[in-house]
Amino acid sequence: MHETYESRVKSGELSPDPAQVAAIPFFDTVLDEMARSTGKKKLFGLFGSDEVPVKGLYFWGGVGRGKSMLMDMFFEIAPEPRKRRVHFHAFMQEIHGAMNEARKQGVSDAIAPVAEAIARDTRLLCFDEMQITDITDAMIVGRLFQNLFAAGVVVVATSNRHPDDLYKDGLNRDLFVPFIELIKDRLAVLELSSETDHRQDRLAGEQVYFYPANAAARTAIDGIWQQLSGEGVSEIKLRVNGRDVVLPAFSNGVGRASFYALCGTAIGAADYLAIAQAVRVLILEDVPCLSRDNFNEAKRFVTLIDALYEAKVTFICSAADAPERLYLEGEGVFEFERTASRLREMQSADWVGR
Repeated sequence: MHETYESRVKSGELSPDPAQVAAIPFFDTVLDEMARSTGKKKLFGLFGSDEVPVKGLYFWGGVGRGKSMLMDMFFEIAPEPRKRRVHFHAFMQEIHGAMNEARKQGVSDAIAPVAEAIARDTRLLCFDEMQITDITDAMIVGRLFQNLFAAGVVVVATSNRHPDDLYKDGLNRDLFVPFIELIKDRLAVLELSSETDHRQDRLAGEQVYFYPANAAARTAIDGIWQQLSGEGVSEIKLRVNGRDVVLPAFSNGVGRASFYALCGTAIGAADYLAIAQAVRVLILEDVPCLSRDNFNEAKRFVTLIDALYEAKVTFICSAADAPERLYLEGEGVFEFERTASRLREMQSADWVGR
């Protein structure tokens, strides 16, 4: 993997980063161990291996440090034919669907057949942005991963949080702690402690708030989207309190949606908190002028901005007017002053380049 990294640095595709270089041997160790392992199952029992299981990698650190880039490079060069790279939220959505189908067959334990099907088709499973925000997911992942590990599936994951901080302050978190210990036992935990936020470097000095929301604004946002998003753009469904919250476009930790997709439907504070935890950059387009005529949408927009602000998410948007002129009349004008102030702060170089 080192040769691939150096080649991309020489070509100008990547900027050299000592922290990234220091992390490469950990990926190479996974590749070497997988090459030595046959992955054969035990003679008896559905899951298991005759060999010492291959230890995977849990790769965590601040946003924009290159975690996803390194994992994608690892995934690209890994010779294992049965490999898959997927965003963790999308994976969990698939698991919920597969378990529902399994229950229709009358099975008493829906996790076992789902894990068996994954293990049959996948030996290397790469997750981007592993995090747990929903109690239902928290109750499922422990047993699911225990079965996957027992079947010889090798997991490589990126996250913004140390394993000890997963599902922090979540409901019934004590029931989730065994999964944390399982992660630390079966995956090498590595922090990418680079001082450089490569993603934000791309935005340094860039305009991130565009008004009016016209064709020029859309062209500018399209350009930013192309810079920040990677391959495999797709919608993502976040499971919140048993419901699905949909981001229409998602890639590489960057979400993109229209104002009406996120503020025009019955979405609440818990949903916005989940979005803020799932993305590191959110692009919101076509924010209209707000008033008593669209008061509910305005309230949701205020709640969304609060969630993004507290989570320190980079916010890019197109709007009908400047923040101070978005909400000029009707109930809520006074309260919106704080939102306008936050929108201004979120445009600052200190915020965008943090």
